[in-house]
Amino acid sequence: MKNRKILITGGAGFIGSHVVRRFVNTYPNDQIVNLDKLTYAGNLLNLKDIEHQSNYKFIKGDIVDASFIDQLFADEKLDAVIHLAAESHVDRSITNPLDFVMTNVIGTVNLLNAARKYWKGDFVNRRFYQVSTDEVYGTLAEDGLFTEEMAYDPHSPYSASKASADHFVRAYQDTYGLNTVISNCSNNYGSHHFPEKLIPLAINNIKNNKPVPVYGKGENIRDWLWVEDHARAIDLIFHQAKSGATYNIGGNNEWKNIDLIHLLCRIMDRKLNRETGTSANLITFVTDRSGHDLRYAIDSSKLQNELGWVPSLQFKEGIEKTVDWYLANDEWLSSVTSGDYQSYYQEQYAHR
Repeated sequence: MKNRKILITGGAGFIGSHVVRRFVNTYPNDQIVNLDKLTYAGNLLNLKDIEHQSNYKFIKGDIVDASFIDQLFADEKLDAVIHLAAESHVDRSITNPLDFVMTNVIGTVNLLNAARKYWKGDFVNRRFYQVSTDEVYGTLAEDGLFTEEMAYDPHSPYSASKASADHFVRAYQDTYGLNTVISNCSNNYGSHHFPEKLIPLAINNIKNNKPVPVYGKGENIRDWLWVEDHARAIDLIFHQAKSGATYNIGGNNEWKNIDLIHLLCRIMDRKLNRETGTSANLITFVTDRSGHDLRYAIDSSKLQNELGWVPSLQFKEGIEKTVDWYLANDEWLSSVTSGDYQSYYQEQYAHR
């Protein structure tokens, strides 16, 4: 189906902005509607390069507001939803779990209800794509990988809220016939990442000679995927997956947190012309996170075998590109860390 109007929720965030940019640039005959609440993690500066393109539209709004979502579907006559809007930081979920229930669960159900109402049973040419996380599967021991057949076993309020949302998406497919797909992805890295997450936090702190906090002994293991490879996978799944399909997206790239931090320290020493070992002196071990899962690792063979997707970058090349981007975009980083980026909406959009 061509000439679709596609709603991308959370499109001003880290992953969402890469997805929006890809769809706007790749599918000029589709209209892309970016819905974002513009919380601390939503930044329209992430999309400054495409904001004036004719097939792009930004709308500020909250998916928790059911009447707003209902009106949005009525006004925009949407053909598809790619749902990325979510509270996503585990530490914040431990402090304020109800915020995660409201956005990640209630917000998702509001979107599902509106899709069911306005698509009126014509689900063949409509699609609801839920972008989820590998954290819904729980934790792994030293071996094994998450597969699409594994039972959910969430351990944090964040992962529990995403697991609940996934269940609702599947329930709406089974109960009402909605055309849905779900993907569960490993940790992403790359440009435009809000600097509370591990990699941009470490880069920013090292640059400014501030302590680099590492939970526990840094033994936790994560599978890292370049964000643009994730956006490409979302593109493939959205356009080619069968209704009801679930795909895991991973980088086949496991790193202990402490090893990753040491790699970043070495790269930053070289990029900043510091004596080798200087940045490593900033590493500071802090009390471990409650319920901290030991290891995540994704088996993405189903996606590779069925849709032909493979990661395009080796990690050491990707992490070099990532560090280079942050060092070359000091203005963006300063704006984000100071909160000044939040004024961009008022300057660019409020008067429209």
